[in-house]
Amino acid sequence: MGSTTYKTTPLFGGALVSDLPERFADVSKIRQVPDNQEVYIDKDGFTSIIFDITERVGPPGSSLEEDGKALTTHLEDLVGSDVDTVKVWNTTETEFTNLDKDIPAYTLIATQTPKPDETRGRTAAPDFTAIILTLLRLERESTDILITINVPHIKGEYDEDEVDLALGKQGELIGDAVEYAARIWSSFKVLDWNLFNEI
Repeated sequence: MGSTTYKTTPLFGGALVSDLPERFADVSKIRQVPDNQEVYIDKDGFTSIIFDITERVGPPGSSLEEDGKALTTHLEDLVGSDVDTVKVWNTTETEFTNLDKDIPAYTLIATQTPKPDETRGRTAAPDFTAIILTLLRLERESTDILITINVPHIKGEYDEDEVDLALGKQGELIGDAVEYAARIWSSFKVLDWNLFNEI
Protein backbone atom coordinates (compact mmCIF):
# COMPACT_ATOMS: atom_id res chain seq x y z
CA MET A 1 0.00 0.00 0.00
CA GLY A 2 0.95 3.62 -0.42
CA SER A 3 3.32 2.89 -3.30
CA THR A 4 1.07 4.79 -5.70
CA THR A 5 2.66 7.69 -7.55
CA TYR A 6 0.27 10.47 -8.53
CA LYS A 7 0.42 13.06 -11.23
CA THR A 8 -1.52 16.27 -11.65
CA THR A 9 -3.94 15.53 -14.46
CA PRO A 10 -5.87 18.15 -16.44
CA LEU A 11 -9.51 17.19 -17.03
CA PHE A 12 -12.01 18.58 -19.52
CA GLY A 13 -9.36 20.49 -21.45
CA GLY A 14 -7.73 21.76 -18.28
CA ALA A 15 -10.87 23.39 -16.83
CA LEU A 16 -10.52 20.97 -13.91
CA VAL A 17 -7.43 19.40 -12.47
CA SER A 18 -6.89 16.52 -10.08
CA ASP A 19 -4.13 14.18 -8.98
CA LEU A 20 -4.62 10.72 -10.42
CA PRO A 21 -2.49 7.60 -10.09
CA GLU A 22 0.29 7.72 -12.66
CA ARG A 23 -0.42 4.24 -13.94
CA PHE A 24 -3.98 5.13 -14.96
CA ALA A 25 -4.49 5.71 -18.68
CA ASP A 26 -6.87 8.16 -20.36
CA VAL A 27 -9.51 5.95 -22.01
CA SER A 28 -10.44 8.64 -24.57
CA LYS A 29 -7.13 7.91 -26.29
CA ILE A 30 -8.41 4.37 -26.93
CA ARG A 31 -12.13 4.82 -27.50
CA GLN A 32 -14.81 7.49 -27.70
CA VAL A 33 -15.83 8.95 -24.34
CA PRO A 34 -18.82 11.31 -23.98
CA ASP A 35 -17.92 15.03 -23.76
CA ASN A 36 -19.22 15.26 -20.21
CA GLN A 37 -16.97 12.44 -19.01
CA GLU A 38 -13.32 11.74 -18.37
CA VAL A 39 -12.44 8.09 -17.87
CA TYR A 40 -9.16 6.69 -16.58
CA ILE A 41 -8.36 3.02 -16.19
CA ASP A 42 -5.65 1.17 -14.31
CA LYS A 43 -3.17 -0.21 -16.85
CA ASP A 44 -2.26 -3.00 -14.40
CA GLY A 45 -5.73 -3.88 -13.21
CA PHE A 46 -9.44 -3.37 -13.64
CA THR A 47 -10.16 -0.29 -11.56
CA SER A 48 -11.47 2.79 -13.36
CA ILE A 49 -11.95 6.41 -12.28
CA ILE A 50 -14.70 8.39 -13.99
CA PHE A 51 -15.41 12.12 -13.74
CA ASP A 52 -18.91 12.90 -14.92
CA ILE A 53 -20.44 16.36 -15.24
CA THR A 54 -24.21 16.03 -15.07
CA GLU A 55 -27.24 18.19 -14.59
CA ARG A 56 -28.07 18.84 -10.97
CA VAL A 57 -30.93 16.69 -9.71
CA GLY A 58 -33.48 17.64 -7.09
CA PRO A 59 -34.87 20.95 -5.85
CA PRO A 60 -32.80 24.07 -5.13
CA GLY A 61 -31.06 24.35 -1.82
CA SER A 62 -29.14 21.76 0.08
CA SER A 63 -30.16 19.50 2.90
CA LEU A 64 -28.83 16.14 3.95
CA GLU A 65 -32.13 14.58 2.93
CA GLU A 66 -32.28 16.14 -0.55
CA ASP A 67 -28.59 15.58 -1.21
CA GLY A 68 -28.98 11.99 -0.04
CA LYS A 69 -31.82 11.51 -2.51
CA ALA A 70 -29.67 13.01 -5.27
CA LEU A 71 -26.86 10.60 -4.43
CA THR A 72 -29.31 7.67 -4.63
CA THR A 73 -30.68 8.93 -7.96
CA HIS A 74 -27.19 9.12 -9.44
CA LEU A 75 -26.29 5.68 -8.12
CA GLU A 76 -29.46 4.25 -9.70
CA ASP A 77 -28.61 5.95 -13.01
CA LEU A 78 -25.15 4.48 -12.80
CA VAL A 79 -26.17 0.87 -12.25
CA GLY A 80 -29.38 0.98 -14.31
CA SER A 81 -31.60 -2.05 -14.01
CA ASP A 82 -29.13 -3.74 -11.66
CA VAL A 83 -30.14 -1.57 -8.73
CA ASP A 84 -31.52 -4.54 -6.78
CA THR A 85 -28.03 -6.08 -6.85
CA VAL A 86 -26.48 -3.04 -5.17
CA LYS A 87 -25.79 -2.64 -1.48
CA VAL A 88 -24.70 0.71 -0.04
CA TRP A 89 -22.36 0.22 2.92
CA ASN A 90 -21.87 3.78 4.04
CA THR A 91 -22.33 7.41 3.06
CA THR A 92 -20.25 10.24 4.46
CA GLU A 93 -19.97 13.96 3.97
CA THR A 94 -16.79 14.77 2.09
CA GLU A 95 -14.62 17.85 2.11
CA PHE A 96 -12.76 19.04 -0.97
CA THR A 97 -9.67 20.91 0.18
CA ASN A 98 -9.63 23.42 -2.70
CA LEU A 99 -13.34 24.21 -2.94
CA ASP A 100 -15.56 26.47 -0.86
CA LYS A 101 -16.60 24.77 2.33
CA ASP A 102 -20.24 25.54 1.52
CA ILE A 103 -20.23 23.28 -1.55
CA PRO A 104 -21.82 20.04 -0.37
CA ALA A 105 -20.09 16.78 -1.24
CA TYR A 106 -20.81 13.21 -0.24
CA THR A 107 -19.21 9.85 -0.81
CA LEU A 108 -20.77 6.44 -0.67
CA ILE A 109 -19.26 3.00 -0.86
CA ALA A 110 -21.44 0.37 -2.48
CA THR A 111 -21.04 -3.07 -3.97
CA GLN A 112 -22.82 -4.51 -6.95
CA THR A 113 -22.99 -8.28 -7.28
CA PRO A 114 -23.93 -9.74 -10.68
CA LYS A 115 -27.02 -11.91 -10.74
CA PRO A 116 -26.02 -15.61 -10.88
CA ASP A 117 -27.73 -16.18 -14.23
CA GLU A 118 -25.68 -13.40 -15.80
CA THR A 119 -22.35 -14.91 -14.87
CA ARG A 120 -22.85 -18.16 -16.74
CA GLY A 121 -20.71 -18.33 -19.82
CA ARG A 122 -19.09 -15.01 -18.98
CA THR A 123 -15.95 -16.15 -17.27
CA ALA A 124 -14.64 -12.64 -16.70
CA ALA A 125 -17.69 -11.43 -14.80
CA PRO A 126 -16.49 -10.11 -11.46
CA ASP A 127 -17.61 -11.68 -8.19
CA PHE A 128 -18.67 -8.14 -7.35
CA THR A 129 -17.75 -4.57 -8.17
CA ALA A 130 -17.11 -2.03 -5.45
CA ILE A 131 -18.25 1.49 -6.28
CA ILE A 132 -16.87 4.56 -4.55
CA LEU A 133 -19.11 7.39 -5.66
CA THR A 134 -18.43 11.01 -4.72
CA LEU A 135 -21.07 13.60 -5.52
CA LEU A 136 -20.13 17.27 -5.64
CA ARG A 137 -23.14 19.60 -5.75
CA LEU A 138 -22.51 22.89 -7.57
CA GLU A 139 -25.83 24.60 -7.08
CA ARG A 140 -24.88 27.95 -8.65
CA GLU A 141 -23.81 26.10 -11.77
CA SER A 142 -26.87 23.76 -11.72
CA THR A 143 -24.33 20.97 -11.92
CA ASP A 144 -23.62 17.74 -10.14
CA ILE A 145 -20.12 16.36 -10.55
CA LEU A 146 -19.84 12.62 -10.03
CA ILE A 147 -16.50 11.01 -9.37
CA THR A 148 -16.88 7.25 -9.55
CA ILE A 149 -14.19 4.70 -8.81
CA ASN A 150 -15.27 1.26 -10.03
CA VAL A 151 -13.36 -1.63 -8.52
CA PRO A 152 -14.23 -4.99 -10.09
CA HIS A 153 -13.21 -7.96 -7.95
CA ILE A 154 -12.46 -10.84 -10.28
CA LYS A 155 -11.97 -14.31 -8.88
CA GLY A 156 -8.29 -15.11 -8.48
CA GLU A 157 -7.31 -11.44 -8.71
CA TYR A 158 -7.96 -10.59 -5.06
CA ASP A 159 -7.82 -12.23 -1.65
CA GLU A 160 -11.40 -13.17 -0.77
CA ASP A 161 -10.56 -13.55 2.94
CA GLU A 162 -9.47 -9.91 3.08
CA VAL A 163 -12.82 -8.49 1.96
CA ASP A 164 -15.82 -8.39 4.26
CA LEU A 165 -17.45 -4.98 4.16
CA ALA A 166 -19.96 -6.00 6.83
CA LEU A 167 -16.97 -6.31 9.16
CA GLY A 168 -15.30 -3.21 7.79
CA LYS A 169 -12.63 -5.25 5.94
CA GLN A 170 -12.06 -3.52 2.61
CA GLY A 171 -9.22 -5.54 1.19
CA GLU A 172 -6.39 -4.12 -0.86
CA LEU A 173 -8.26 -3.10 -4.02
CA ILE A 174 -10.93 -1.10 -2.20
CA GLY A 175 -8.30 0.26 0.21
CA ASP A 176 -6.32 1.55 -2.76
CA ALA A 177 -9.45 3.05 -4.32
CA VAL A 178 -10.31 4.86 -1.09
CA GLU A 179 -6.78 6.27 -1.14
CA TYR A 180 -7.29 7.48 -4.77
CA ALA A 181 -10.57 9.09 -3.74
CA ALA A 182 -8.96 10.87 -0.78
CA ARG A 183 -6.21 12.16 -3.06
CA ILE A 184 -8.85 13.47 -5.50
CA TRP A 185 -10.70 15.24 -2.65
CA SER A 186 -7.49 16.95 -1.59
CA SER A 187 -6.22 17.88 -5.09
CA PHE A 188 -9.33 18.56 -7.20
CA LYS A 189 -9.54 22.16 -8.41
CA VAL A 190 -11.81 24.08 -10.74
CA LEU A 191 -9.66 26.35 -12.91
CA ASP A 192 -12.37 27.48 -15.31
CA TRP A 193 -15.92 27.75 -13.98
CA ASN A 194 -17.20 28.49 -17.51
CA LEU A 195 -16.90 24.78 -18.19
CA PHE A 196 -20.27 24.27 -16.52
CA ASN A 197 -22.04 26.66 -18.91
CA GLU A 198 -20.79 24.73 -21.91
CA ILE A 199 -21.66 21.13 -21.16
